[in-house]
Amino acid sequence: MRAPLVSARVGVLYAIAAGACFYLAFPPIAIGLLAPVGVMLLTISIYRSTLRRGFSLAFLAGLIFFLPLLSWMATPGFDAWVLLALLCALWVGLMGIGTALVTRLPGWPIWVACIWVLQEALRGRVPWGGFAWGDLAFAQAGTVLGKYASLIGRPGVTFIVALLGTTLLAAAITYKSRKRNEGVVWSAAFLLVLIVGWVTPIGQGTTSSGQVAVAVVQGGTPQLGLSAMDVRREVLENHVAQTLLLARKVQMGEIAQPAFVLWPENSTDIDPFLDPAAAAEINKAAVAINAPILIGAVVNVPGNPLGIWNMGVVWDPVTGPGARYIKNHPVPFGEYVPMRKELTAILGRFDQIPRDFLAGDEPGLLAIGGVLVGDLICFEVSDDEVVNALIAGGAEVITVQTNNATFGGSAQPEQQLEIERLRAIETGRTVVVAATTGVSAFISPSGEVRAAMQQGEVGSLVASVPLTEGRTLSGRMGAAPEVLLSVLGGLAILAGGIMSIRRRSRRTPEHMVDA
Repeated sequence: MRAPLVSARVGVLYAIAAGACFYLAFPPIAIGLLAPVGVMLLTISIYRSTLRRGFSLAFLAGLIFFLPLLSWMATPGFDAWVLLALLCALWVGLMGIGTALVTRLPGWPIWVACIWVLQEALRGRVPWGGFAWGDLAFAQAGTVLGKYASLIGRPGVTFIVALLGTTLLAAAITYKSRKRNEGVVWSAAFLLVLIVGWVTPIGQGTTSSGQVAVAVVQGGTPQLGLSAMDVRREVLENHVAQTLLLARKVQMGEIAQPAFVLWPENSTDIDPFLDPAAAAEINKAAVAINAPILIGAVVNVPGNPLGIWNMGVVWDPVTGPGARYIKNHPVPFGEYVPMRKELTAILGRFDQIPRDFLAGDEPGLLAIGGVLVGDLICFEVSDDEVVNALIAGGAEVITVQTNNATFGGSAQPEQQLEIERLRAIETGRTVVVAATTGVSAFISPSGEVRAAMQQGEVGSLVASVPLTEGRTLSGRMGAAPEVLLSVLGGLAILAGGIMSIRRRSRRTPEHMVDA
């Protein structure tokens, strides 16, 4: 039985370096190919180690990764930032236990990569709907590995990222052990991952059914941080004003008439179904631009004074409010408080969130200006199930309504943009993003940012967007790659655990005889 590759003390250094590589793979640094390097370094630190060492060093790497990655969460509160980073690191630590077990098995580079998929699947769902920020795949839109998203989706990209790191390590181990044939196999696997990614075409299985002009409005907020939406009517007026400016440009022939206009999440925090003045302002903008506007509204739940909806509403210039989408995946502690009674007794500031956003149960498929739009609201862009439902429903273009004003000036908007780029590759669709304070963007099906308004800018963008029919291989398979890879990872952990127990039981009688 091969011993660990490095001592526990040296393993600490490797774990710290691994966490640093994971962080540097994401914005603001965004060197995506450091992610497989991080996987390799973390695996070195816990290869065939004890379970305690596997957990502790992987947990350490997770902390080094998530604390700076999620530093923008310090805006809502220092405790929220630290607790969320600890929760995410805990999942990495549990993965470290699995890694210590499966590196004892033949073919371990594959099983380690499967465990990464399993860890992200659980972290993205547990508890309270999970938190998928920081998935390895979300750093790969600008690398050759990101192209795998069109074949095997977001979970498949994570698998490939991890596999690249583990096969390189396996090749080094086997060559050092003079197992040349095995070394050749792992070296070939490493090169094959890169070559397939390089030659893989994006958007296979999809076809363009035409072009349509779409407008995005980024109206801005009076201030950033927790008070960004305090002056709610001014935020609405900002978006109305920018839409009126856009309408004048259209009337003067400077830009094309859009089929529809996209406003951000929270572009009206005033319920337009209850406030006639807010409704009149939105209607004025829609009439001026002579096109439907997909607004982002906070809407009261009828008959439930403690519930509200985060909603996208299609506002027609003739018929007014029509089709609407209720956010399917509200963010725990940001949009609702789980275990409200118990937690409010401990942390009194939850009283500042007196009402909970309630989840919708229908996908955001909206017919707007003759286009079937698939709408996502903010952090939903990281939720595979919500995205897959839009593609299964035949969405021709993906829209993302987001409000990042709370985190303005941080790396959060750029991190979200990288997720949106990967979703464009994965779905083979153009992704159109409207943000209150940036980053708003048009992203092509290849993941390229065609046009953008950065943080702090206000104004509008208009671009001709291809409409897409059909599904990529990833879209046709849906959740199957994640389920398969996660099951394989779980079975590998079970096999590794059984092997460890058997080896320990065989040693025990020998120790008793010696005694």
